[in-house]
Amino acid sequence: MTSREIVVDITPPSEPVLSAGLAPSFDYTRSTGPVLGAFFTGLRERRLVGNRDSRGTVHLPPVEYDPHTREALTETVEVGSGDGIEGLVVAWSWVPSPTDVNPLDSPFAWVLVRFDGADTAMLLPLAADGPDAVSTGMRVHLRWSAERTGTVHDIACVVPADAAGDAAGNGDDDEAPRSHDEPVTGVVTPIGLSVTHTAGPAESEFLRAIVQGRMLGRRRSNGPEVYVPPRDYCPSDGVAMGEYVEVSDVGTVTTFGIVNVPFAGQQITPPYVTAYILLDGSDVPIQHLVLGCEASEVRMGMRVRAVWNPEEERPASMKAIAHFEPTGDPDADPATYSKHL
Repeated sequence: MTSREIVVDITPPSEPVLSAGLAPSFDYTRSTGPVLGAFFTGLRERRLVGNRDSRGTVHLPPVEYDPHTREALTETVEVGSGDGIEGLVVAWSWVPSPTDVNPLDSPFAWVLVRFDGADTAMLLPLAADGPDAVSTGMRVHLRWSAERTGTVHDIACVVPADAAGDAAGNGDDDEAPRSHDEPVTGVVTPIGLSVTHTAGPAESEFLRAIVQGRMLGRRRSNGPEVYVPPRDYCPSDGVAMGEYVEVSDVGTVTTFGIVNVPFAGQQITPPYVTAYILLDGSDVPIQHLVLGCEASEVRMGMRVRAVWNPEEERPASMKAIAHFEPTGDPDADPATYSKHL
């Protein structure tokens, strides 16, 4: 058989394939610095604040450093304020089917708008009746959000300058009074990703077992090692894995870290320990929490056992195990885990 005649024998699963939606997310918090802070503070007050570089170009949004001299920029420029702000579309792309992460829930266009008084363009949503109503060079009118907090979302969108009913703006005064609130010094940007994860055959066997309160591994075809969670193919030689093996829910801490820093969404009050645990009968440690003792008491070689959630509450994930806790047994001989660090 040549390399071009590889035969793959795929056995259909005997049980339904497991899949689940996953949505990892976090809030990215950043400080703005003086330049972007002035821009976001201006948005909160219905003002567009840019800045000027050494060649006289007015940047909106502002940039922190001169693109020609690389020096910090300090000259701010108020491009416009209130309801009378208009600009020119320099590029656009139609969005026929908005998703839940888009700023508008009906079809719209992303447009680069160069506002009057600025030399650069910024990306904003354009509310229009359809792609035929959008063109490069069209005049647009800025529409502010009713509630403004000092983020780019303080601009609701832009609309065609001749849109009926928009000539008078959004009902606010043309004057944009300066606020006496503290200037904006930071912004929070939610970051998220939605995916559907489909488990392979071995992962599905593992997940079905963990719901039953069992830890399942799989032995290599070309060696005695048992991997937990089980794989379909060996990461060492690419050969299909062998028999499934049920391992203990008791094991040994091989390495660990103490979490001392609080963060958004944290469900356990620091300090606490996350550790790699080598289950008896396995050759690959798993990662989990070690609770039930002071964080300072956790050590390499400590013997721990799984604390399972009640059977009726166990999800098909590692959350079926609430955490691990010390067994109280003597520490393991380092020789038993030194090759599994």
